[in-house]
Amino acid sequence: MSHEPDEDVQRISTSDQHTALAHPTRQRLLFALSGGPSTISRLAVQLGVNKGSVSHHLKVLCEAGLVQDAGTRTVRGGTEKYYRRSAERLAVAHPRADGTAALFGAVAQELDRSPVGHLLTLRHIHLSPAKAARLAKALAALVDETEEDPEGEPVHGLLVTLYQQAGSGR
Repeated sequence: MSHEPDEDVQRISTSDQHTALAHPTRQRLLFALSGGPSTISRLAVQLGVNKGSVSHHLKVLCEAGLVQDAGTRTVRGGTEKYYRRSAERLAVAHPRADGTAALFGAVAQELDRSPVGHLLTLRHIHLSPAKAARLAKALAALVDETEEDPEGEPVHGLLVTLYQQAGSGR
């Protein structure tokens, strides 16, 4: 199983970071920036959100250290400012309910804007702790080992979760 180098993983631990992750638009901005640096204008079009909102949410993400300035470029006499993620991946050791809700809200918005059909399945199954651990390991390996096609191909979102329902344990 391949893992990203530690410098590509940002550990989420501060209150500012958790607050920044607690909004679906900020989650979607992080999704969008995973493809590389972008401008406020391009992000606004990509997300279907106005530029003022994108600017506000980028400021919150920058203040939390999740996004950073990626330089400027002069275009047609104007200057475009680029933003990029501070790290390729985020590691949230202790997820908060507001951040998880925002993540699912962001995914729901992404599904709603998808130009093609999508797969969305929720299944509840009885599994022993050992079988659940094997399934979690296999799912993580499937995600980590999926080879990406070259840039220029459509970007697909993939959200995988395995959890035990509260009150269903022994």
